Amino acid sequence: MKKVVFITGISSGFGKQTSSYLAQKGYTVYGTVRAECEHDPLVNVLQLDVTDQSAVEKCIGLVLENEGRIDVLINNAGMHTGGAIEVTPNSHISAQMETNFMGAVHTIKAVLPAMRNKGSGTIMNISSIGGLMGLPFQGYYSACKFAIEGFSEALRMEVKQFKIKVIVINPGDFHTNNTKNRKNVFTSENNDSYKEQFSKSLSVIEHDENNGWNPEVLAHKLYKILEKKRPANRYVIASMEQKLAVLLKRLLPGKWFARILSSHYGLR
Repeated sequence: MKKVVFITGISSGFGKQTSSYLAQKGYTVYGTVRAECEHDPLVNVLQLDVTDQSAVEKCIGLVLENEGRIDVLINNAGMHTGGAIEVTPNSHISAQMETNFMGAVHTIKAVLPAMRNKGSGTIMNISSIGGLMGLPFQGYYSACKFAIEGFSEALRMEVKQFKIKVIVINPGDFHTNNTKNRKNVFTSENNDSYKEQFSKSLSVIEHDENNGWNPEVLAHKLYKILEKKRPANRYVIASMEQKLAVLLKRLLPGKWFARILSSHYGLR
């Protein structure tokens, strides 16, 4: 029997590649977009804004009506803000948290009753290496990904009794539309003390992303994970250098690791 997958945010990047690859591998895939765009004809595309809880419930309900179940939920929809914490406007902060965190909360709450009744299911939350370490000038992005981490840990324990798996994915740098679509905050005020440093750090951030892996790599790895009978709770999908950074974050005193990260981003 084909697995039924519901994946959010498939207009580009991880979502586009993953939805297409899973469909080619024989999964029945439903993917969501905020606006019409080109897509793989094998994928069933639904228009959805994940920040709208009632719309999410209707969308999940439609898939359940069509298929009778959802075997896999992949929370991928997201956005990215950049800038100093002090000067980032509240509108950017709200949009970041509502999309990346509350969007996942809405889809999970909508899909859980059906998974519980079925006694099985897989929830895959796309976090980031930025959910394992606070990234300078990406503080609110890290904050929502840290939220996904704690939320997933708690959820995993609560739904284990229903044989529902919760998997967290921590990608490193990939070459996606994140760089182009990031909402960067440069204030016009002459007393913005962060401008110079943010510009320097942003050039490092964009260099890392533009030289990152192709999102097809992630799509192939996610397929392999979903095919496992006993998947791990977490998968860090990144270069060896970035995996080493995750390990050092665990092993080194906080001040030592902060110096390493600061040096990478050119912080004084």
